Amino acid sequence: MPTILVINPFPLDEEGVARRATQQNAVDLDPDTKLVFRPVKIGATSFMSPHDWLITDLAIYEAGVNAEEEGFDAVVIDTMSDSGMQALRSVLSIPVVGPGRASMLYALSLGSRFSILAQWKPAIPRYRKVIREHGFERQCASIRSFDVEPDFVNLTEGKEDRVFPKMLETAMRCVEEDAADVICLGSTTMHQAATYLAQHLPVPLINPGPFSYKLAELLLALNLRHSRAAYPQPLVRQDALMHRLVDAARTIS
Repeated sequence: MPTILVINPFPLDEEGVARRATQQNAVDLDPDTKLVFRPVKIGATSFMSPHDWLITDLAIYEAGVNAEEEGFDAVVIDTMSDSGMQALRSVLSIPVVGPGRASMLYALSLGSRFSILAQWKPAIPRYRKVIREHGFERQCASIRSFDVEPDFVNLTEGKEDRVFPKMLETAMRCVEEDAADVICLGSTTMHQAATYLAQHLPVPLINPGPFSYKLAELLLALNLRHSRAAYPQPLVRQDALMHRLVDAARTIS
């Protein structure tokens, strides 16, 4: 039975973790696949600046660094920022999936150009960073924000009447004005809007959380994982140091 660790990018309580875990209801996984949702111990309050990205990289790396020893078969990072993905790939031999790059790559298998639906304008630099790093400038039609005040734990619950139409209006501008063939949700916190948007959009919509769970399951079925040539192992692993840093930060925050 494959067991996949899903790392939530915020130090959530049980209720928050359970809310994020509802994403799995949007995808048909093998009955034998088990998802285990784990929050980080520390975290930034947002993902808006390099300061935030650094903290989140460390937090997610620390949460997943022992995943292989714990018996997990794969790791999924529950954020479009792909925070900590490259560092985890350097120390783990099991598949490590980040939904950001994966969503954009899969979008290009469904169309020629994709757009990213962002929550608000301060989030846009994060997407530009990923697009620049992976060379998607020509394939990215646009990044548009629907400008709703951020709720980084759960964006849409209880706000369907107010938020969903704004999301659809913005996504339609991506299609009609920017010539996007595919829309990528810009955050796993948007997952509750995915069905509504997919039903009303004339182009495919990628819901990054459920998509990444299925991708991890597929990689396991095909016995595929990241290339060691691209993600070399460290000469000396510093797992204990990482745990101490995070534990110390946890006592301070």
